[in-house]
Amino acid sequence: MELWNLLTSESVQGFIEEALSKRMDALQISTRLNKDGYSNEERAAIMDYMALVPKFHEKFFDDTERKGKFLLCDRLALEQSTAKDIGRWKSRLWPSEGSVNDLCCGMGGDSLFLPHSLKITGVDLDENRLAMYRYNMLAIENDIDTLCADVRSVDKSADYFTIDPARRALEGENQRDLRNLTPTLEEVIEISKRYKGGMAKLPPGYPPAEIPDGTEILYLGGHSDCRECLVLFGALAKNPDTIRAVIIGKSGETLAEWCRKRDRSLETLDDDLQEKLDKNDSLEGKDRTYRTATSKSDLPLGELDKYIAEPAPVLIRSHLFNAAALACDPSAHLISEGIAYVTSSIPLPAPGFSCYEVIAHAEIATGAVRTMLKEHNIGKITLKLRGVKQDPDAEIKRLKPKGKESATLFYTRAYGEKVAILAKKVTNDR
Repeated sequence: MELWNLLTSESVQGFIEEALSKRMDALQISTRLNKDGYSNEERAAIMDYMALVPKFHEKFFDDTERKGKFLLCDRLALEQSTAKDIGRWKSRLWPSEGSVNDLCCGMGGDSLFLPHSLKITGVDLDENRLAMYRYNMLAIENDIDTLCADVRSVDKSADYFTIDPARRALEGENQRDLRNLTPTLEEVIEISKRYKGGMAKLPPGYPPAEIPDGTEILYLGGHSDCRECLVLFGALAKNPDTIRAVIIGKSGETLAEWCRKRDRSLETLDDDLQEKLDKNDSLEGKDRTYRTATSKSDLPLGELDKYIAEPAPVLIRSHLFNAAALACDPSAHLISEGIAYVTSSIPLPAPGFSCYEVIAHAEIATGAVRTMLKEHNIGKITLKLRGVKQDPDAEIKRLKPKGKESATLFYTRAYGEKVAILAKKVTNDR
C-alpha cells in the first residue's frame, strides 16, 4: 500500500506524464528517478507502473481522455479487465435506474463503463483490489461503495449483478481449463437467483451446454477476435434462449449482429462423432475427423468454388456462420468436415467474413506449391493453417517465393486430404 501511495502521488504522476511526452528511454528514466532521490525499490515500482500506463490509456480511454488520467492496477488486473469498446457496448444493456453489485470487481474494469445513474457496489475478497477499485472509480468521478466479502456469501443488497469469475491463479499463468472458474458457473447460477437480473463474463470457449436455459448468450468481439461469452440472466435477458454474435467497433458501436434460437442439439457431440474424435490419434490422412472450429450445424460439403472465406471468430464460436453464409449465398458450403473455411460462388461480405478469390490449388508438397507460386508470380505470401500442422515461418522459407505479386496461401483439407489453396483478398466486400 505504501508503494501505491507513491504511485498515486502528484509528483510521480507528473513525472510519468513528462517522461511519456518526452519519450524518455529506460536509462533516462532511471537516471532521473535516482537523481530525485528514489530508492531502488521505489524506482523499480515506478518503472513497472509506467509500463502499464500506456496500456490502460489505450484499453480504457480515447485519445482526448488520456491526459491526466491515471488508474491503479497491476498487470494481471489490467489483462482481465474489459476494454472500452466492449465495455461501452455492454453499458447499453443496463437499465437507467437501480443498483448493481460488481462481483469480483478487481480494479473495476466493468464498473468503469456502468451508467453513472446506477448505484454501484464493488465486491471483492482481496483488499488490495478493492483499494484499486476505489481509486479508479474516484478517478472517473463515480461515487461507489465497496464491500470486502466472498461474492458467494453476499446477500442480495442490489437489484442487479455483474460478475467476471477469476480464470488465472497466478500473474502470467494462462488458465487452460475453461471450467476452472472462481466462482464456478454453478455458483454463479445460484448467485443469479438473488437478483432481478445480471450478466456473467465467461471465456469465449466455455462449453455452452453447461449454460442454463432461460439465459441469453452473446459472443462479443471485433473483426478478428472473440473476446468473451456474455451470459445474461433474469431481467437483462431480453431475448431468453437465444444466441447472438456481435462484432463491435472501436467506439462501442454494433458493426454487425446475428441471432438464432438456442438449439441444445448443436451444443453436444453425438456418440459416433465423439468416438471418431477419440480415435484420431491412431488415424492418418482422410480417416481423421477434424473439428477445429465447428459443430454438427456445419454447412454441407462440396468442391472448392470461386471464393473461400474465413468466418469472423464470433460467428465460429456462436455456430452462426452457416446461417450467415447461406443468407448471402444459398450454395455456400464447406470443403472439409469440421473446418470453418466456407467456399462460395460469390464473395461473402465483411465484417462477417474475410473473403478471398481462389487463384489455384495444389497438393501440399513443396514442389507442387512452389510451381503454383511461380506460375502466378507470387513472391510474398501470408500462410493460413486449419486442419494442417506446419510451422508457418519455416514453410515460407522452404518455399522460397520469388515473384512480384502477393497472395494468401491456405493450408487446409478438402474432403480430409491436405490441399494448398492460393487466393487473393477480396477488397470490395459488399
